[in-house]
Amino acid sequence: MPPLPSQRPPTLDAIAAARWQTLAGSTSRTSSPWLHEEVARRMEERLQWIVKKPERWVHWEPLRGGLDIHAQLAKRYPQAECFVVQTPTHAVPAVRRALSPPWWDVRRWRKPALRFDAGLQPVQMLWANMALHMAADPQSLIARWHSMLEADGFLMFSCFGPDTLRTLRTLYGQRGWPAPAHEFTDMHDWGDMLVEAGFAEPVMDMERITLTFSSADRLLAELRGLGRNLHAQRFAGLRGRRWHADLQAQITQRLADPSTPGRLRLEFEIIYGHAFKPQPRIAVRPQTSVSLDDFRTALRNNNGAGHK
Repeated sequence: MPPLPSQRPPTLDAIAAARWQTLAGSTSRTSSPWLHEEVARRMEERLQWIVKKPERWVHWEPLRGGLDIHAQLAKRYPQAECFVVQTPTHAVPAVRRALSPPWWDVRRWRKPALRFDAGLQPVQMLWANMALHMAADPQSLIARWHSMLEADGFLMFSCFGPDTLRTLRTLYGQRGWPAPAHEFTDMHDWGDMLVEAGFAEPVMDMERITLTFSSADRLLAELRGLGRNLHAQRFAGLRGRRWHADLQAQITQRLADPSTPGRLRLEFEIIYGHAFKPQPRIAVRPQTSVSLDDFRTALRNNNGAGHK
């Protein structure tokens, strides 16, 4: 496979992405965006097709990815140990409070405690909801996920696809404004990155979710909760009240839902990905020495491989 041309989406500003990451937990907000929770719920339903039950799993960045879904995941894997990766560190106490059962709940005593360890032992599942499209270096992030999984472990992730905010992008283009968001990566490119990182048999699919809003203010507030504009060529500074009023008027006019008078609509393309980490293969050279035990182990793994 030829090397991938870029380590990051070509329009994404890495400095802005890092700044956005540090904002997690900087306010009193202890809930995740509604859309992210809904995507997490739909992704959790896909776990029914995976027979293998993890003994240890990672919940990646739950503050933005979905705090509410954690209870459903814990219910599906009641005996599994959960490791939480949440950055920055000042967000950890709020996430711990949100994910831990209250002191009087019997689940607190029956389940292993949540762990917020920096150095994790290998796990069988890594759950990463709605994080990848905001990463400045997604290939490095995928490689990190790969390193955290043990052989035959699997990755479940979701992110925005390129058709997200298509009507809003068109509006900005027609007004001569810079794009409202950086470009999102196609699911086929994500599949290539997974293979490049060492994952096997990636399964990618997508769906479109349409949200409607009662006003332009409500629509813009929802977008602020979902993320920030990380486009390298975004507006260089703040806009005034006149520009904001023009934006609201344009949204009200051009994003009107033809099927529901008085409502505004936005479409989001959601990409779901699933891949597993294969057993390491024995390197074959013109002359190779392999112990009998290693050869038997490789044969057993190849004959009994699979996690579905």
